[in-house]
Amino acid sequence: MWTISDIMAVSMARLLRNGEIVFHGVASPLPMVAILLAKKLHAPDLIYINITGGIDPEPAWLPYSTVHPELFKGSAVIFSLQDLFDLAARGDLDVAFLSGAQIDQHGRTNMTVIGSRQHPKVRLPGSAGSASLMPVVKRVILWRTRHDRKTFVERCDFVTADGRVEWVITPLCIFKKVDNILQVESLHPHASREEVIANTGFEVQFLPDFHITPEPTPEELKWLSEIDPHRVRDIEFS
Repeated sequence: MWTISDIMAVSMARLLRNGEIVFHGVASPLPMVAILLAKKLHAPDLIYINITGGIDPEPAWLPYSTVHPELFKGSAVIFSLQDLFDLAARGDLDVAFLSGAQIDQHGRTNMTVIGSRQHPKVRLPGSAGSASLMPVVKRVILWRTRHDRKTFVERCDFVTADGRVEWVITPLCIFKKVDNILQVESLHPHASREEVIANTGFEVQFLPDFHITPEPTPEELKWLSEIDPHRVRDIEFS
């Protein structure tokens, strides 16, 4: 049997292609697991860069923190964050996993403030580089481990970052950005159209070929267990 964290990690891994250069930042256990899973399954030549500056590391175990020194282990070289932004600006970074406290119908993210900027209800940590990466990375994959009307909003209270978002992975579905609008490409097997509509703050559109997300296969679950035996991927749901 699989869990929501399993199907999200698997769905993210399936979107990665062999030979791509892929990056994840801080607080990114699900992308970390997904990237390692893709390398085991179908993308052995994928180049994995993490926020610590490790390139294709081979950690003996997965830490809960994605800035842990273990993510340097076995790295081909050490890559500075400055070099990462230069790589992206040159158009050579294929995929970045990013997120936001709010995600709107156009795939824009808010990591700055909830409420008005002058009188905020909540101050958020800020861009953390997403505003620089989203416009220049070839493909941006967003993810959120909660799917509700506070997260998926018609319009962000503040647009921190906007750019080349292609997919958004949630606990209920996979959105694909088509004609500048997030539209449902697939529903996870445990979810329904009505549930997605009820928990989304903008008008939900379903692509003509929308379908049910394929369940994780025995092979995918086997490698998930081997890569992440302590289920670090579950920490984002705590």
